[in-house]
Amino acid sequence: MRLASPKLPLVLRPLRGDDASALLRIHREPEVMRWWDQPADGFPWDEPESIRFTIEISGEVAGLAQFSEETEPKYRHAAVDIFISARHQGQGYGSEAVRLLSEYLLAERGHHRIVIDPAVDNVAAIRAYERAGFQAVGVMRLAERDADGHGWHDALMMELVRNPGTPPPGRSG
Repeated sequence: MRLASPKLPLVLRPLRGDDASALLRIHREPEVMRWWDQPADGFPWDEPESIRFTIEISGEVAGLAQFSEETEPKYRHAAVDIFISARHQGQGYGSEAVRLLSEYLLAERGHHRIVIDPAVDNVAAIRAYERAGFQAVGVMRLAERDADGHGWHDALMMELVRNPGTPPPGRSG
């Protein structure tokens, strides 16, 4: 499956074996590691509970987007996360990748609620997620270890909610 942006040269596609070295290089960029820490052993296949996509910009591997799902009917929702290479940050690609993934989760996987939880200090990511339609709903205190592994930092819980049966903005039902 490929998710292609109608407005930017951006595609989300399933991971391939030959993506690993480029994704590792991007993951190790200081601007990415600040929020994602060191890559785990086996990255990018280290989280079997997550479904991951390679982000391509103009045909070049530029990052990773992922989601996981809570399938218990009473709590059903999806959680997303993303990183993009430093040279592609600040150009709308992150917002568009999150928007594409969210639309897929809403339209194709039947979710009505999607969450993401950036560090409260990650202002650029928070702005990108807001542009994709997410809203802040609260701060989770001391929710995640710092990249150095010694301290803790707060995370901002953000969500995108669409009432089941409500068409996306700009579409009629």
